Amino acid sequence: MDNLLIKCRDSLESINRYTDAAKEQVKKLVMDDGTVSKQLMAKEQHAAHSLAWIATYKATLTELLNWAERLESENNFLETEQLILQFAFSEYLTQLWHGIPMSQLEYARPQDLGLKNGLLTELSTSSVKDLMLNGNEAADRLKLADILQHNFSSKNFGNLGLDDTSTMIIQEFKKFVEDDVAPYAHEWHLKDELIPMDVINKMADLGIFGLTIPEEYGGLGMNKLSMCVVTEELARGYIGIGSLGTRTDISSELLLIGGTEEQKKKWLPKIASGEILPAAVFSEPNTGSDLASLKTRAVKNGDEYSITGNKTWITHGARSDLMTLMARSVPDEKGYKGLSMFLAEKERGDDDNMFPSEGMSGGEIEVLGYRGMKEYEIAFDDFKVKGENLLGGEEGKGFKQLMETFESARIQTAARAVGVAQSAMETGMQYALDRNQFGKSIYEFPRVSSKVTSMVTEIMAARQLTYFSAREKDKGNRCDLEAGMAKLLGARVAWATSDNSLQIHGGNGFALEYPISRLLCDSRILNIFEGAAEMQADVIARRLLTSN
Repeated sequence: MDNLLIKCRDSLESINRYTDAAKEQVKKLVMDDGTVSKQLMAKEQHAAHSLAWIATYKATLTELLNWAERLESENNFLETEQLILQFAFSEYLTQLWHGIPMSQLEYARPQDLGLKNGLLTELSTSSVKDLMLNGNEAADRLKLADILQHNFSSKNFGNLGLDDTSTMIIQEFKKFVEDDVAPYAHEWHLKDELIPMDVINKMADLGIFGLTIPEEYGGLGMNKLSMCVVTEELARGYIGIGSLGTRTDISSELLLIGGTEEQKKKWLPKIASGEILPAAVFSEPNTGSDLASLKTRAVKNGDEYSITGNKTWITHGARSDLMTLMARSVPDEKGYKGLSMFLAEKERGDDDNMFPSEGMSGGEIEVLGYRGMKEYEIAFDDFKVKGENLLGGEEGKGFKQLMETFESARIQTAARAVGVAQSAMETGMQYALDRNQFGKSIYEFPRVSSKVTSMVTEIMAARQLTYFSAREKDKGNRCDLEAGMAKLLGARVAWATSDNSLQIHGGNGFALEYPISRLLCDSRILNIFEGAAEMQADVIARRLLTSN
C-alpha cells in the first residue's frame, strides 16, 4: 500500500514536469509578443486542446491521490480504493504516453505538441513505467470485479472520502430518489412528459431549490460541496431532477452576485421555497457559445423595458415563472458591454398553452434525452419587463454577472455528469449480474466485468475532481479552471459509461423499454451544454497559457 502511494507520488511529479513542458511548447505555438494570439490559437487548436486535456489529467490524478492519502490517514484506504487508485494512474499514464481520447476520433498525443523527445525525459521514470506495465493487470481487474460483485447489494463502489454530514445528506436524498424518482423516470422520458408537479413540490419540501441560498433569504445555506453531493444523487435518479436544481442555482447565484438588496429579498425566498420556478434565457439562434453576438434588444420606455428578439434552447421555459433574460440594452456598445440581465416575470404555461404572457410565443424543441423539463424556442415581441427588474439596477453588466456564475454552474454540471455515470454503471452491472449466457452470468466474462471496473475507476476520478472544485469554491478561491476541467472530464466519463453499459446490454440496450437507452441519450447532452467540450478545452487552454 505504502509502495503504491509512493509510486503515485513519484509519477505525479513526472506528470507535473510533462505538463509544464507541454505548456511551454504550446506557448511557442500560440503566443505572439507575450500574448495569446487569436489567430494562432485557431490554427493550433488541436495542440492547445491537447494541453487542456493533459492538464485535466494532472489535476484529476492529483485529487485522486489526495483522496487516497486522506483515506490512508483515516485507515480507510482499503483494497477497493487501492485498486481504483492503481488503475487510474496506470490507465491515465498510459494515455498521457500514447494519446488521451478527447473524443472517439480525436486524441491528444505528445507529437501533436512537438514533444517527441521530451516525452522520454519527462515521463520515462521507474515509477511511471512500473504503473503503466503492471498497474492494470487482468488478475487485479478480476479482483476488483469480485469485490464490486460482493458489495453490489449495498451499492458500495469505494469510499467517497466525505465527512459524516455529507454522507447523511446523501442518505436523505437517496430515499427521495429511490421512492419518488427512479421508479418513474423512464416513463417520464418515454412519454416526453414534464416532471410532475407533485414531485417538484416534494423537492421544494426537501429544500432542494434553496440549497445554497443563505438562510436570511429563506434557503438552507449549504455550501457547494453539499450542492455537489445532492446534485449527484438527484441526477443518479434522473438527470431532469438533478437539473431542476440548476435552474434555481443559476438564478439564485445571479441574484446573490449581482442583485440589489431589494431584488434579493423579493425573489430569493420565493425561489428557495419553490413558489417560483426560474428559467435561464440566454442562447439565441446561430450564436451558440458566442454570447457577444446576442441580438435580442431591450429598449427602455419610461418605467419598463420592451424586449424583442428570439431565444432558443430554453430549458423549462414554458412552466417557469421567472426568466433570467440576457438582452442588448446599450445599442451603441458592441460585444459584451451592451448586454444586460433582466429578472423577467412571466405567466406559467403548460403543454396546452406554453406561453400565455403577452409579447411571448414559441414552441417545443423535440430532443433525444434530457426531457423532464423540455426545451423551447421563444420569440419576444414587445415583451414588457419592469425597470426595477434590471439585475443590479445597472445596464451593461449582464455578461459580467453571468460569467461570475460559471464556476458554480460547471461544478453543478460536473456533479450531474457523475450522477448519470453512476446510474449507468449500476444499471449495466445489474444487467450483467442478472443476464445468463452459456450457463453463467455474463459478469463472469472478463470483458464485461472489466468494463465495470473501468467505469468505477473513472467515475471516482471525475467525482474527486468535482469535489475538489466545490471545496475550492467554498474557500472563496478562484476555481474556474478546476470547475471547467471537472465538467470536461465528467461529461466524457458519463458518455463512455453509458455507451459501455449499453454494450453490456447487447441488443436489449437498443430497445427503448430498457432504461439504459435513456441514460445514453441523457449523457450525450453533457458534452454540449454549459460549454461544448471543444469550447471548454479552449477556455482551459487559454487560462493555462495566461497563468503564471
